[in-house]
Amino acid sequence: MDRTATGWINGFIGVVVFSGSLPATRVAVMQFDPVFLTVARAAIAGALALCLLVIFRERRPARGDIASLVVVSLGVVVGFPLLTALALQHVTSAHSIVFIGLLPLATAIFGVIRGGERPKPAFWFFSLLGSALVAGFALSQGLTASPVGDTLMLAAIIVCGLGYAEGARLSRTLGGWQVICWALVLSLPVMIGLMFLTMPPTFANIEAPAWLGLGYVSLFSMLIGFVFWYRGLAQGGIAAVGQLQLLQPFFGLALAATLLHEPVTSLMLAVTVAVILCVAGARKFAR
Repeated sequence: MDRTATGWINGFIGVVVFSGSLPATRVAVMQFDPVFLTVARAAIAGALALCLLVIFRERRPARGDIASLVVVSLGVVVGFPLLTALALQHVTSAHSIVFIGLLPLATAIFGVIRGGERPKPAFWFFSLLGSALVAGFALSQGLTASPVGDTLMLAAIIVCGLGYAEGARLSRTLGGWQVICWALVLSLPVMIGLMFLTMPPTFANIEAPAWLGLGYVSLFSMLIGFVFWYRGLAQGGIAAVGQLQLLQPFFGLALAATLLHEPVTSLMLAVTVAVILCVAGARKFAR
């Protein structure tokens, strides 16, 4: 199997894992404070990442890689989890999942800026069209629906796209799972300190679904998913494999409806399908 095909397979597995992130976060923030949830998931994943690095005796990153690891850490370890956790206090996971349709565009833009990729002009046409549909969906809900939640989701998409592209660029030399592990370890001391500072006075009232949500976002969303995702982006190309994120709204909406019994309106489905069709058309022009 060639490198590109392997990249698509790894990327697809990563997307499937990430699809459960927003529903799991939605469940967890019902009983956990968003800030505590963000730092706790990073601390748990960071501790596991440190164990992996020690067990496999991985070499330390070069001094020139530290700045990139900081960007990855701020983007996907802190920024995206915190912003989405805050957003999910204002919007449902089904509503927020539609914004994931913007991630391919954000990832591709930063892939050009940081990864040196040069997609064809037609790629940008389809990507921008898909993004316009997502923006139109948010506006159709009315500015009074939850401008705070939508703004937080847009900010989350931007920092996540940067973290994805930077991590993929670094994965070409450092390795996919090594990048996310070092990014988690880099932030571990701060995350542990903040976890204890924001820890609730008691966990007696925390029910099983919230614990399961915390467990999922800590182990799968924060660590396992990135092992496959960064490897896929590095092997198949940031802009090209990044288009697989268009499948994430489908998986996420299905989980939101099945597990959380949240309403999935026909408009949400229509926008999700339209975004996937529009931006998927850009895939062939990614290189």
